[in-house]
Amino acid sequence: MTRGQALRVTAVRLAFALLLTTGHARSHSIDSSSLTLTEVADGRFVVHWQTTSATLKRELTQPAVYPKSCQLHGVELDCGSMGLVGSIELPWLKGSESRVMVHIDWRDGSRLTRVVDGRSPSLVAYGIPASSGLRYLKPVAIDYTRLGIEHILTGFDHLLFVLAITILVRSGKRLVAAITAFTVAHSLTLAATVFGWFWLPSAPVETAIALSIVLVCAECMRPADSLTHRAPWLVTFAFGLLHGMGFASALLAIGLPEKHVPSALLFFNVGVELGQLAAIAVFIALGWLVTRIERRPAWLGRSFVYAMGTTAAFWSIERGLSIFAR
Repeated sequence: MTRGQALRVTAVRLAFALLLTTGHARSHSIDSSSLTLTEVADGRFVVHWQTTSATLKRELTQPAVYPKSCQLHGVELDCGSMGLVGSIELPWLKGSESRVMVHIDWRDGSRLTRVVDGRSPSLVAYGIPASSGLRYLKPVAIDYTRLGIEHILTGFDHLLFVLAITILVRSGKRLVAAITAFTVAHSLTLAATVFGWFWLPSAPVETAIALSIVLVCAECMRPADSLTHRAPWLVTFAFGLLHGMGFASALLAIGLPEKHVPSALLFFNVGVELGQLAAIAVFIALGWLVTRIERRPAWLGRSFVYAMGTTAAFWSIERGLSIFAR
């Protein structure tokens, strides 16, 4: 076997390893746990912890660390006149596969619902509407901007789409136009879905997102006279509408503060854009470094695109089958 053939075999093996890893990562069973805080008097909450994990039931008597202004007495949390405002930490959750649904119910009917997991084992309570003001905009901005950045950087399907577009569109101005169209489109459907103006089932949307990556990877291999090459902004706008619904599903799964939805939505979108721009900058920098390598294999770029397309095709089949399994 020649050196070139060996390198090709290695690339194929890496692609299949990625596929197998992806499938395995999605097969873990996750414990179902919930933490509910219900306000029974001004600044006083009853804490209810529930989990299906026998280990957590046996070993974890106190699931959360509350803001310094709050004192826990048995199942009652007393936060005084300041109310429940600040960070709620679940340090035991860090790095685990478990997820915890956190509900906070205030006496005036306000509710905060958030899903907390091992990547981000904390949440911020922003205060009730009566105390809401500019000083509560800062924690909302920080929290949801961070969540947006985390989502785009850990959402490998969205990252692969952005990378494929970056490879497809070589001109700087055309790339800016394509990414801008993608941003406008996903912002529209993100807002429409979150506010309940528009909705599609998650499984078909996720399947279509994976197929969008397959299509763009295929276009990377085609001549430059195709529609995607001539008007990439049109294609990114169309697929951006799909990706926006995917972003919305993730945001709704994370949870939104009921009385701060517009601010949370705005800053989540800001975080997505910051993460997206950072990823594009890294992709371009790596691409520039690769072009500086002398005697690089001619098939290197095509193999990388094939690996992305194969991974996306696997996701398409996996997600497509889930539509009929429901």
